[in-house]
Amino acid sequence: MAAETEVKLVGIFGSPYVLRVKIALALKGVEYENLEEAFGTKSEVLVKSNPVYKKMPVLIHNGKPICESLIILQYIDDVWSGAARPSIVPSDPYDAAMARFWSHYADDRWFPSFREVVRVETREAKIDAAMEAIARLQPLEEAFEKQSKGKHFFGGETIGFLDIALECFLADDVVKAVLPEVDAIVGFANKLQPIYNSPRPSTTN
Repeated sequence: MAAETEVKLVGIFGSPYVLRVKIALALKGVEYENLEEAFGTKSEVLVKSNPVYKKMPVLIHNGKPICESLIILQYIDDVWSGAARPSIVPSDPYDAAMARFWSHYADDRWFPSFREVVRVETREAKIDAAMEAIARLQPLEEAFEKQSKGKHFFGGETIGFLDIALECFLADDVVKAVLPEVDAIVGFANKLQPIYNSPRPSTTN
């Protein structure tokens, strides 16, 4: 497979979509250059690398950009494979399809409902949004029971595609080394509050 000649990651601090990619690279043992975007801006590198959506993250491998976090996870697993590197996508075609399905469900249904809890202002609205987020989490819990086969992760004994998509394995040493401190995440969330309350589109995916 392709050598790690040049690997760069365009992203912003605290984004769960960017963290997905950082976790996958860490699990695979891939060294990369972190090109962190300034909050509220879009650099020339970002616009050039993702001219269609202009969103983060973007993985640049040997000068070639790959966009959309879930697509990047698949790319990382395809490129940096082998016995010495853990697989992210399940080897069984059905399990792999289910991992992709529920990852897209999380992005399409659960994450938006979770963000709504932050976006709304009144206590009553936050309670309603939280109840909706919990309701949309139920199918994921049922999927975990089926996909995990009684193991610790969606991928079984090891962290897999859907685990990374949901970041639901915070006790893992590799993951803890990548995730930012809680206080830093809170500060980032405070910066996001006015963005969630505005009609502007998201800058990460």
